[in-house]
Amino acid sequence: MERLSGLDASFLYLETPAQLMHVCALVALDPATMPGGYDFTRFRAELERRIVDVPAFTRKLRRVPLGLDHPIWVRDQGFDIERHVHRLAVPSPGGRAELLDLASHLAGLPLDRARPLWEMWLIEGHVDDDGAPRLVVFMKMHHATVDGVSGANLISHLCALEPDAEPLPMGDEGQRFGRDPGSRELLGRAVVSRLSLPVQAAKVLGPTLGGVGRTVARARAGTAMAAPLTAPRTSFNGTITGHRTIALADLPLATIRAVKSATGTTVNDVVLAVSGGALRAYLEERGELPATSLLASVPVSVRGSSRREGGSNKVSSLFARLGTDTDDPLERLQDMARANRHAREHHDAISADSLQDWAEFAAPRTFGLAVRAYAGLRLAERHPVVHNLVISNVPGPPIPLYLLGGRITGMYPLGPVFHGAGLNITVMSNNGVVHVGVIACRESMPDAEALVRHFAPELERLRELAGV
Repeated sequence: MERLSGLDASFLYLETPAQLMHVCALVALDPATMPGGYDFTRFRAELERRIVDVPAFTRKLRRVPLGLDHPIWVRDQGFDIERHVHRLAVPSPGGRAELLDLASHLAGLPLDRARPLWEMWLIEGHVDDDGAPRLVVFMKMHHATVDGVSGANLISHLCALEPDAEPLPMGDEGQRFGRDPGSRELLGRAVVSRLSLPVQAAKVLGPTLGGVGRTVARARAGTAMAAPLTAPRTSFNGTITGHRTIALADLPLATIRAVKSATGTTVNDVVLAVSGGALRAYLEERGELPATSLLASVPVSVRGSSRREGGSNKVSSLFARLGTDTDDPLERLQDMARANRHAREHHDAISADSLQDWAEFAAPRTFGLAVRAYAGLRLAERHPVVHNLVISNVPGPPIPLYLLGGRITGMYPLGPVFHGAGLNITVMSNNGVVHVGVIACRESMPDAEALVRHFAPELERLRELAGV
């Protein structure tokens, strides 16, 4: 039996019809590299062979009686690949606009919690900007099942280094299936878990108070990370709907690395600076640029430092100002690099398990009711903005990979959006290219392409000013 961690379960409790908690990936494949050519039936059969013993793909949720504890994972004894892998054709003429409209619609559909929490859509008939035919795989997995790093590892498990080679070996995500306990056992375990919460609270209170003390000291010294609830309000900071809009961009990794080396910064600093410049340009075009900088929440993987066993999500978060109040790209990058060093030092001084520890106290019924009340009363529009958006940087493969025979030409991750922060930017490097995936609430940002079109020019401005 594998119980969901409090952090994993929190993504279930946070979900509403408008606030969908799955993560997506749009993967473009070259069907010409597939041995024997592309065939949907053969593709689905090979996929089933590779995932049938991988719990993340074939386990489902089971609720604890009376909702006394977090759910558990059990093997889906009636697993049917046809319930998860579907086939679609992009409308004519099959270009980028038609593909993104279709992907945006799919991203706004909830997953069925009675089955394993993932879906895959094979989208046929797409033609890329160069006129080459592409097979597009649009995949959705619930955040209760994966975080950014584990999701990338799962996709890698479906890939190989050659078109006809066996898939890459599974890492930590290849966990064992748990047994399916009886209702009495579940109820007994839940009661024991609830009774132990005061003891757990006492254990995490000390480290938390220590972290608060260190934060106060850093704030006085001017070396603390940016504080939440200090973000300016924009058009994408309010109550969201279930509609989504998606946009994609590609950036040369070599240019980003060259700027990084020339300025003594990091790849993540450059990515955040380019994002800040793109957001500044987008808001200026709309006459909405705030006088103060936008604030981003940046997920941070703690897999190497966490002491907690089990659980799919091993993440924490830091806050970063994006320099949208600075016009000069190089000045923005230098300011951001300095602030990011302080933010990372501040983050590292806090327990890696802090977020996971406190998430254990999320009560299933109370948490869900609170989220629905928050959305129904539109409270996101009444209190100070916690943060403007989420920006994630997910490491990807440095070499060409083949997904069930098809060479990957694009891999665009797409995270969830939240009430109060209806925009998510996620980047992933892949074989020398940085793929940028932008997803937003459609009512908050009707045209996400109006944002991503600024990414390449912003990087070019940085390159010129850095003397690369």
